[in-house]
Amino acid sequence: MNFDYTVSTKKSFDEAVKSVEEETKKAGFRMLHIHDVTATLAEKNFQIEPFKIIEICNAKSAYVVLKADIKIGLCLPCKINVYVKNKQTFISGMRPVILSQFFPQANLGNLPTEIDQIIQNIINNSK
Repeated sequence: MNFDYTVSTKKSFDEAVKSVEEETKKAGFRMLHIHDVTATLAEKNFQIEPFKIIEICNAKSAYVVLKADIKIGLCLPCKINVYVKNKQTFISGMRPVILSQFFPQANLGNLPTEIDQIIQNIINNSK
């Protein structure tokens, strides 16, 4: 099983970021923060192509997984990355289905699969 779900898009970097924001809301998730990694690194004179980390969350799902194992908080909130590599824009997210590999005692049922599908839908609808 892959750790990530990544797609390329013909949209510009800024269009892809905006699309992820819109699709996140449509999916019933909340966008918590956008980290502009490019700007942060530039402050220290490190140059990279455009890269943003978009933190998203669904409170009910977060509550369920934290009740199952508080250490799952290390993987929260869910993140979707938008970045440019070799002049191509990509949208990428970590797959929640891998949580059971790291937290086998948590007994999360189908929730990681459900959230995984929602994140894939956000990514697919954003491209």
